[in-house]
Amino acid sequence: MTLLDGKKLATQIKSEIKEKVLTRAAEGKKIPHLAAILVGENPASMAYVRNKVKSCEEVGFTSTLFKEPDTISENDLLHLVENLNNNPEIDGFIVQLPLPGHINEHLITLAIKAEKDVDGFHPVNLGKMMLGLPCFLSATPKGILEMLSRYEIPTKGKHVVVVGRSHIVGTPMSILLSRKGKQGDATVTLTGDVHFPSVEPVSSYISPVPGGVGQLTVMALIQNTLLAAERKD
Repeated sequence: MTLLDGKKLATQIKSEIKEKVLTRAAEGKKIPHLAAILVGENPASMAYVRNKVKSCEEVGFTSTLFKEPDTISENDLLHLVENLNNNPEIDGFIVQLPLPGHINEHLITLAIKAEKDVDGFHPVNLGKMMLGLPCFLSATPKGILEMLSRYEIPTKGKHVVVVGRSHIVGTPMSILLSRKGKQGDATVTLTGDVHFPSVEPVSSYISPVPGGVGQLTVMALIQNTLLAAERKD
């Protein structure tokens, strides 16, 4: 059995992106700038955003964190999103989910400009993904594809089972794996959940938690932000 080491791959990808940022700086091009909006004090969200900010620093990006109380109104949050949409210095930004119950997450997602939606949640990016057009892929599915590619795990002709069918991970993952391409050409079905200890003895490859796909989710976000900056060159 091969353990898919997300931490090792993330370190490798960071090194590659840092080199690209140094090249951009030497050529007088803009340094990529990622912003994040964090609402409330959710411990998991806070840890995830800290990881994103730290990763930005490690690759040489500019990063800005907008930390808002969980009492922020929906209108005030929409106003902040609009400001970031119109700020030319910011190449991409995310609104960390989940949001407080009084805020409509879909409304906030729709308010983010597709060209700055580096999380890949906007319907424009999801629609382009369906058609195989250039777009920002959702960060976790993009990270999974990166892992499959770098470990040279073939999926062509395979029966792939995707755990879960959320619009953030499961559904886009099933679409990406069914598309034509190196990491694709598979027959995909969706199911419930996986029990790691039971699956481990019969798996050829397995990704641990922590230290697995989560590491590459952040790297996918960084890659999308670099792409957003490159599109402006």
